[in-house]
Amino acid sequence: MKNIFNNKTILITGGTGSFGQAFTKHILKKYNCKKIIIFSRDENKQYHMQKKFPQKNIRYFIGDVRDKERLVMAMRGVDYVVHAAAQKHVPLAEYNPIECVKTNIDGSQNIIISAIECKVKRVIALSTDKATNPVNLYGATKLAAEKLFLSAHSYVGSQNTKFGVVRYGNVINSRGSVIPLFKDHLRKKNSQIPITHPEMTRFFQTLEQSVEFVIRSLSMITNSELFIPKMYSLKILDLLKSLDQKAKYKIIGIRQGEKIHEVLFSTEESRFILEIKDFYVIFQNLTHLKSFKSSIKSKIKSKIKKMENNFYYTSKTNKDFLNLNKINKVFDLN
Repeated sequence: MKNIFNNKTILITGGTGSFGQAFTKHILKKYNCKKIIIFSRDENKQYHMQKKFPQKNIRYFIGDVRDKERLVMAMRGVDYVVHAAAQKHVPLAEYNPIECVKTNIDGSQNIIISAIECKVKRVIALSTDKATNPVNLYGATKLAAEKLFLSAHSYVGSQNTKFGVVRYGNVINSRGSVIPLFKDHLRKKNSQIPITHPEMTRFFQTLEQSVEFVIRSLSMITNSELFIPKMYSLKILDLLKSLDQKAKYKIIGIRQGEKIHEVLFSTEESRFILEIKDFYVIFQNLTHLKSFKSSIKSKIKSKIKKMENNFYYTSKTNKDFLNLNKINKVFDLN
């Protein structure tokens, strides 16, 4: 893992987003890569990112994951693809369903076919806890995208392209997260902050943790694994109070497509899961699980444990649950 990106070319779809920029910063700091390709459709964001990261080994490539021909052009000579592009806002997806399908499902299939055509070595796709037992369109499209990537080895043939998926929850202070929204309301004094449900819980981690876990997962792919980090959970109302104990709020009710608690993996998925220190790996079947365990045993010093059937990982009962007093000790909310 230490030298995985040295002298390699990496393409990041959705590269101008919060994750893409954090990933780029991390790669430039830790590795001596040959080239980083930022693939995204927003020229304004690319313009501003280019000012932030003017390095000569970064290539800014305007394109849309819906456009397979453009993807093929961008992926020529690429070693690794990190697929972070998505239409991810739940309410917007509910009212623009076909657009969400085109980006999250059709776009994922385009990534797969393009990667195989261009002989990319490894592809890792970013997913979400909303893909577990989905109740909204966004979650359903991400579940479908997961299935596409986890079955992609069927199309590889004589090529050696490997695919994997990372599924995780919310990211602290990322673009579109609840914290910037809370801060905006808090700046407007006397503004009541909308809270959908007083008991609502979510999984959280930092951007840096997300980046490091994606890199680690990419290095471990053998044959269509789904990687899940162990994450902290907390109440959304406690998150608001950790920003301002005296914050005024009003309960507005759960929005269309929302859950009170999120789940990172279900009881059905627990039949084929390994627990390895601070993360889990989901497999397609028992044979796949045993093969991965055998191949990785010598590389990982931590204990590898098969999960019990009917175990499920939910933000409500997570053992790493942060109460109000612990949130600011674990996360920097500034």
